[in-house]
Amino acid sequence: MSEVIYNRIAMLRAERGISRRELAEALGVHYQTVGYLERGEFSPSLHLALRLSRYFEVPVEVLFSIDPFPRLGASSDAQRSA
Repeated sequence: MSEVIYNRIAMLRAERGISRRELAEALGVHYQTVGYLERGEFSPSLHLALRLSRYFEVPVEVLFSIDPFPRLGASSDAQRSA
């Protein structure tokens, strides 16, 4: 049984204007590894997850979750319709 790990790597990378190759070089991994992580095809080791957290300067829980992340704007949509 394979467990899904959801992540926000692509969102944070795009927000900061960082290419997959730049992120990979900073982490010491192959650039394809970043793509696999972003697509959820590969779950990071704890060490890699912590390095990503340090790189983006966010808690690891901001990057990874075992539950899907809410869509951006989902909470504001619910507030507007209330």
